[in-house]
Amino acid sequence: MRCLIWLLLAIIAALAPAAAHEPSLGVLEFREVRAGSYVGGWTLEPTIGGDRVQLRFPSQCSYRPPSLECGVQGLAGRVTVDNLGANMSAVLIRIVPIGGEPRSYTVTTASPVVSILGTGAPAWQTWAEVASTYVNIGIDHILLGIDHLLFVLGLIWIVQGGWRLAKTITAFTVGHSASLAAAAYGIVAVPERPLNACIALSIVFIGVEIVNLQRGKIGLTARHPWAIALGFGLVHGIGFASALSALGIERSLLFPALLSFNVGVEVGQLAFVLLVLALIWGHRRLGAVLHCGGRVVPGYLIGTVAAFWFIGRVARMIAV
Repeated sequence: MRCLIWLLLAIIAALAPAAAHEPSLGVLEFREVRAGSYVGGWTLEPTIGGDRVQLRFPSQCSYRPPSLECGVQGLAGRVTVDNLGANMSAVLIRIVPIGGEPRSYTVTTASPVVSILGTGAPAWQTWAEVASTYVNIGIDHILLGIDHLLFVLGLIWIVQGGWRLAKTITAFTVGHSASLAAAAYGIVAVPERPLNACIALSIVFIGVEIVNLQRGKIGLTARHPWAIALGFGLVHGIGFASALSALGIERSLLFPALLSFNVGVEVGQLAFVLLVLALIWGHRRLGAVLHCGGRVVPGYLIGTVAAFWFIGRVARMIAV
C-alpha cells in the first residue's frame, strides 16, 4: 500500500513545475455605447495571446474589434470561448450596459460556453448560471492545485483510513470553507505571495511528520490529525479565496459564486480522496507487493517538492 502511494507521489513530483495554482485569467470587457452596440476587447490578456482564442457570439451579433453590434436583442445568448489552454485557463467576460449594473461571466477550459442573460433576466436564472460556472471552476482549481492535493495525500498517508481519516478530511474541509468565506467577504486579507509560501511550508511540515512517523516518533499530526487539518485548512482556504477573487465576480453574486466554487472544490477533493483509497483497496485486494527503497522516502519526497515550491515562492516575494 505504501509503495503504491510512493508511485503516486513520484507522478506528482514530476508535475511540480505546474504546481503554482494561480489562475491565468483573460478579461474581455464590452461597454454598451448605445442600444445594442458595444465597444470593447481584451483588458487583460495572458501570454497565450487573445489572437489564439476563438470567440463566438450569439447569431444576432457581429464582432469587428473593437465594435460589437447586436441589434435590438442586445448581447444576450450563448457565447463560446474556444482554444483555451494552460496559459489562459479562464476568461472573464464583463458586460457594462447603459445605465445598468455591470455583469460578469466566467468561462473555463471545462466549461467554454456561457449564456449571457438579458437585462430583464430573473434572479434565479442568473444564480443558476453562476452556479453551473463556478462549480466547474472549483473542480478545476482543486484538481490543478497540486500543492493542495499533496497536502491531502500527506494526511491520508499519516492517518491511514477509517473514522479518523473521515474526521481529518472533514476538519480540513471545515477549515478551508470558513476561511474561504471570510476572505471572499473581506473579513480577512492576506497578501497572495506570502500566503502561497505558507501553503508550501504546510506541506513541508507534513513531509517532516511522515518521516518522523516512519522512524517511530509520533508527531502532532499523528496525535491530533483533525486539529492540524483544521489549522492548515484555514490557510489553504484563503488561497482558494485569492483564486475566486481573481475571477472578478460582482458583490451581488458573491454568495452563489462562493457556494458553488466551494462545492466544486469539495467535489474535486472528494474525487481525489476516493481515487487514493480505491488504489489502496485494489493494492490490498490483489495482494501485490512492490519493493521500495526505504519507508521514509515518500516523506522526503513530499518535503523536497514542497521545499522547492517554498523557496521559489519566497524568491518571487523578494524579487518584487
